[in-house]
Amino acid sequence: MIKYLRLLLLPFSIVYGLVVLIRNKCYDWGWFNSQSFDLPVICVGNLAVGGSGKTPVTEYLVDLLSGYKIAILSRGYGRKTTGFIRADQNATAETIGDEPMQYYRKFPQVTVAVCEDRVTGIKQLQADHDLILLDDAFQHRRVKPGFSILLFEYHKLLEPQWLLPAGNLREPFSGYKRAQAILITKTPDTASEMQRLKLSIRFHNRLSPAFSGLQYKDLVQVYTSQTLAMAKLPVDTVVFLLTGIANPAPLVGYLKSCGTRVIHHEYADHHTFNSTEINRLVVAFREEKSTEKIIITTEKDAQRLSAAGLQELLVDLPVYFLPIKINILAKDKLTFDQNVINYVSSYTRNRTTY
Repeated sequence: MIKYLRLLLLPFSIVYGLVVLIRNKCYDWGWFNSQSFDLPVICVGNLAVGGSGKTPVTEYLVDLLSGYKIAILSRGYGRKTTGFIRADQNATAETIGDEPMQYYRKFPQVTVAVCEDRVTGIKQLQADHDLILLDDAFQHRRVKPGFSILLFEYHKLLEPQWLLPAGNLREPFSGYKRAQAILITKTPDTASEMQRLKLSIRFHNRLSPAFSGLQYKDLVQVYTSQTLAMAKLPVDTVVFLLTGIANPAPLVGYLKSCGTRVIHHEYADHHTFNSTEINRLVVAFREEKSTEKIIITTEKDAQRLSAAGLQELLVDLPVYFLPIKINILAKDKLTFDQNVINYVSSYTRNRTTY
């Protein structure tokens, strides 16, 4: 069915692709203005819509570059506000978006801001920061980052790639040539050296991609921040999984590999949960006869569970989020890290940091 639907949408994808191609050429040839800045600007992006791991990669960069005064600038997808906003103690997922809210709570030493117009946002931040991380801005051609990291999911690289609306590519695959680094995410532990080499060849040796996998951390209670190791969950624990992310399959697979039985309440990426949906989850949880049961969500989704009317429904229940981080394969990590550090430290204003 999906195959035939894609065929029906293919003419629209061709039109879309031509429009994107012309737009990119206009920027490449200088017909459209693309602005660069006098401080390091690192863009973390992808060619596909959602799900490639931009958030954990951005967090990885924050840790890698901790010696600098960093600002993270995001569009703030899903927020109910507009314009430039610098996160403060009054910020919520509704005012700045779920991912920026996650950054703000996790990294108090980092400035987090949102703005649809990244040029305007950078101008607001550049005077008092050493570098700016742009979250999901690879297609925002009005900014010319000094260093772009482009992410690809391992399994999706093994499949045919279609442009929107037949598929989920925002622009043709050849767009990767604008990047300074390629990071392949969600690489399974079972991937062989030959399989990784096969994927690397797709980039025509111009860029040697780094490979990374996901590491799941201890569970964190959403409202108390208490931690709980996954290994402490009894076998056959019933997990009520609540997600509003683009690709929950790796998370579901991980939970099942831990011996749990997963009941998935699945919603679209960045979905704004309402009290009816959360109450449905609560009722299902209370009606479950097993005494070994828990509610698990993602760290990003947890940012939206503090909204008015939702916390009251969940606060007395065992509601945890499962943090993730990326692990870059040992053979790729040194080169990847050094390329990023070399770019940032090449700016005169920052050379004393390293």
